[in-house]
Amino acid sequence: MDLATLLGLIVAWGLIVATIVLGAAASTFVNMPSFAIVIGGTFAVVLMRFTLGQFIGSMKTATKAFMYKSESPEEIIDFVVELAGIARKEGLLSLEKQEITNPVLAKGINMLVDGHEPGVVKKALLTEMNETLNRHSIGQQIFKAIGDAAPAMGMIGTLVGLVQMLTNMSDPKSIGPAMAVALLTTLYGAMLANMFALPIADKLSLRSSEELMNKTIIIESVLGIQEGQNPKVLGEILRNFLPASKRENEEPAT
Repeated sequence: MDLATLLGLIVAWGLIVATIVLGAAASTFVNMPSFAIVIGGTFAVVLMRFTLGQFIGSMKTATKAFMYKSESPEEIIDFVVELAGIARKEGLLSLEKQEITNPVLAKGINMLVDGHEPGVVKKALLTEMNETLNRHSIGQQIFKAIGDAAPAMGMIGTLVGLVQMLTNMSDPKSIGPAMAVALLTTLYGAMLANMFALPIADKLSLRSSEELMNKTIIIESVLGIQEGQNPKVLGEILRNFLPASKRENEEPAT
């Protein structure tokens, strides 16, 4: 569970809801036609830009913003150094007995045990990595599209409401309430975009960057093990992928 995403979502929406509830006439903030225009219109517009399969897949990808926690690159490096030591002492076939929870690393090690050439191993792992990143990219694009479309649909709904209001100017008392209803679509669109879609898109981008680093480390690890590199040297090479602050923390321990 990603507490940062969940906490941010709860606090942001909680503050708005609390402000509305504590204010006068909270029921005026609920308008089903405005809600339908923003929510229905936004998702309809986004569907026009992507396939149905991509749209549904993006909803599954969005769970990574809440439920997914990527494996620490430091843990991957430490485990790979251990595997490299075993392989150097006992041979590549000894790695078949090792329990590897990371599916990408397990795939690479299995290919080593099966005796595949380095070029074949690298190509297979790179293909797997690129396909994963492509799926994540589509998810990010869809949520960014929602973030773009929601305010636009809110403005369209407001314009529709204003037109309807201006056609009924005979009753001055109705102008204020009608204006409030018209503005609700702008509010709904801004909330959907800035308090849900765009933050989710940014968090998915962060998750994608984390997976890119981990998979790159794994690819270099597998190839290094196959070449029979010294475990300590391999560990130092892999730590170059880490931020400078983390590399500094690791170096004294080597």
